[in-house]
Amino acid sequence: MSALKGIRVLDLSRVLAGPWCGQILADLGAEVIKIERPQVGDDTRMWGPPWMLDQQGQVTRESGYFQCANRNKYSVAVDIASVKGQEIIQEIAKTADVVIENYKAGSLAKYGLDYASLSKLNPKLVYCSITGFGQNGPRAEEPGYDFIIQGISGLMSITGEKDGEPCAGAQKVGVAVVDIQTGLYSTIAIQAALLARQHTGRGQYIDMSLLDVQVATLANQGMNYLTSGMVPKRMGNNHPNIVPYQTFKAKDKEFIIACGNDKQFRDLCIAIDLPKLLEDKKFQRNQDRVKHRDELIPLLSEYFLAKNAKDWVDAIHAVKVPVGIINSIKDALAEPQIKHREMVVNIPHTLNDQFKVIASPIKLSDTPVEYRHAPPQLGEHTGLILSRFKNSEELAVLKNEGIIDGTTHDLVEDSVA
Repeated sequence: MSALKGIRVLDLSRVLAGPWCGQILADLGAEVIKIERPQVGDDTRMWGPPWMLDQQGQVTRESGYFQCANRNKYSVAVDIASVKGQEIIQEIAKTADVVIENYKAGSLAKYGLDYASLSKLNPKLVYCSITGFGQNGPRAEEPGYDFIIQGISGLMSITGEKDGEPCAGAQKVGVAVVDIQTGLYSTIAIQAALLARQHTGRGQYIDMSLLDVQVATLANQGMNYLTSGMVPKRMGNNHPNIVPYQTFKAKDKEFIIACGNDKQFRDLCIAIDLPKLLEDKKFQRNQDRVKHRDELIPLLSEYFLAKNAKDWVDAIHAVKVPVGIINSIKDALAEPQIKHREMVVNIPHTLNDQFKVIASPIKLSDTPVEYRHAPPQLGEHTGLILSRFKNSEELAVLKNEGIIDGTTHDLVEDSVA
């Protein structure tokens, strides 16, 4: 049995933060019904290339971006701007445990799909709203995108090469980390609310903000400022609190050393045949190495240029000091450890039996994650899901009126399947 078997999620979200949350819940066994606009669907369906190749190697219009966050879901195409479409969503909400939405603050009220409206129909509903800035405050009505939040939150001010270095300047993280983190926090909040419901018998409203999440996940950098009053700066691949904890250039390419304590530094110096560094009191304790990093790092940097990265990595790895090569994504997915952990899985897709996705990192011993079906095509399950609420004649009328759409299955056949 799956961990969340029996939980039904109505997913009104699109792009990444909400869908990421929905995918985690789906991976854990929840039935996630994704509502999409007829003919158009989730914005990210058109965020390509790259596009998935079909069984014959031909390009489809299934984007890799959409597919990263929507496996194990059912796609139902409904026009929620129409009264009949709203009624359909309300019917589903009556049977749901969770709603996820990421519309602008307050905008679903005009459709009768906000928490106040749906909780009257289903008092046990856990309703999670994800927005850029939250449901209140001076910027609550503004749209919020990951990139903008990375800038506003201060994250980009500590990401990138330090001033004065080549290519200096603020940088965004290479993946939409704010969206991902918000999806994770939202999943935690939803599961907490479901657990609370077991005691209270009531659902509740969850107000998630991308900006709140990223401020919270400034972590040690945020506390460094509150503790010292000193504004953290960009340090490239250096660490503000630990030395050496950064990238170094070898003869052929870069590698990473992450010394987390003084013993590891001692072991490092012995492994690379630089024991004389241990005789200098300026380098014996981490707090002193942080203070004198401008002396230590140039010494190490010049020294490491003498050999190839693999030589250094092998020597340092032998003494159990954290060290590693900087992989491309292709190289990372070919790593023996990642293969052993089965972090790439095959889920047959309607258009490609050999379709692969990055796996969930959640490893549960008794209720493991299941990969039930690939990210859906637009409207793939409209008939299958709505047949619970409408008969085949009603579905046919709704399709003719453009209220619903099913692009890959005949709605009447699905409704009686």
